[in-house]
Amino acid sequence: MNELPLTGLFVAIVILIALSAFFSGSETALLTINRYKLRHLADHGNRGARLACLLLERPDRLIGLILLVNSFVNTMASAIATIIALRLGGEAAIGIAAGILTLVILVFGEVTPKTYATLHPERLALPAAYVYTPLLKLLSPVVWSVSIVTNGLLRLMGIAPEGGSNTALSREELRTVVSESGAMVPERSRDMLLAILDLEHATVEDIMIPRHEVEGIDIQDSEEDILQTIRNTGYTRLPLFDGGVDNVIGVFHARNALHALLDKGLDKARLLEIAREPYFIPEGTPLYQQLLNFQRLQRRVALVVDEYGDFMGLITLTDLLEEIVGEFATDPFDSLSEIHRAEDGSLLIDCGISLRDLNRALRWELPTDGPKTLNGLILEYLETIPEPGTSLKLNEHPIEIIQTADAGVKMIKVLQRPGRKVRR
Repeated sequence: MNELPLTGLFVAIVILIALSAFFSGSETALLTINRYKLRHLADHGNRGARLACLLLERPDRLIGLILLVNSFVNTMASAIATIIALRLGGEAAIGIAAGILTLVILVFGEVTPKTYATLHPERLALPAAYVYTPLLKLLSPVVWSVSIVTNGLLRLMGIAPEGGSNTALSREELRTVVSESGAMVPERSRDMLLAILDLEHATVEDIMIPRHEVEGIDIQDSEEDILQTIRNTGYTRLPLFDGGVDNVIGVFHARNALHALLDKGLDKARLLEIAREPYFIPEGTPLYQQLLNFQRLQRRVALVVDEYGDFMGLITLTDLLEEIVGEFATDPFDSLSEIHRAEDGSLLIDCGISLRDLNRALRWELPTDGPKTLNGLILEYLETIPEPGTSLKLNEHPIEIIQTADAGVKMIKVLQRPGRKVRR
């Protein structure tokens, strides 16, 4: 090397610094690239992504290979810099050359390429996979020896290197990914994905129609009252009672009842004939499990019972689907009869509304792990039935009690904050 001209030595050191930059940057790119995006590219036929996935299956060998070649390159650059210093200034210039080379490698061989790789990992990781794949085969004996030593040291520290890194996402981590997807996923689709993730955290009790609001037919009523109820109902499926809501004996389709009425007349015997056996479910059933149960059993209506078998309420497939896609009405006020807008811009809310519906409509974040209705939340907060005119804050939302009764709070008033919009 002493016979090489200075020009050749300078060209060699520039090439070595460029190689150092490539190895440093590609190492950062391969280790920071999004593994899920990489797998997506590989599944769609990108050969560089497939090679990168294979390399990342054994990160210990990949890191050993990169550090091996990068150390060799930096050592060669240091040797050439020493020769150049001896030729230009003798032994006194060696220290100066070492300082300059350290600064150059730090800026051009480490910080700059690694910063670029962090910002654009795909641009470096995929081309680098074509280089490292054959290089790993060529230097496999050396890399294998280094891996044995390093893995042995890790085992001494109680670390199992063969276990690899777990790239699986938990539900909460996946929720964070979806929430921070930004413009890449439309807001409507993002809300639906988050709603699906939330299904396992909610139970049928959270969205059921409570028993006092369930509309049905009592077989002990007169035929005229039964026919009048069927004609006026807004539901397609109705529970059939025998002596009251505590004794549900079936569920029938209003359309079938009308057909029977036109065909043979609708008496109580005919009503029992067209009714289907009721489908009971426990109150703690997760919504996700109930969705699967509806699909498996081909049912659309379920009756919720408590641990004593007492009827608590009713849940439909439509209620479940609305938890995912939102209310089918274009405006939440069209489907939520409990919310009304006053002339002064404030909101009047019936306190029988469920907290989940209220959170969805107003984009609030009231807790749903305790009371299920707004009335229950207010009573739990105040620990008494308040007087009309009482004001309080629920999760920083100012409200005023408008109407109360012996059983609880009936109506509240909410002043809309500037800039806060009701979900549409």
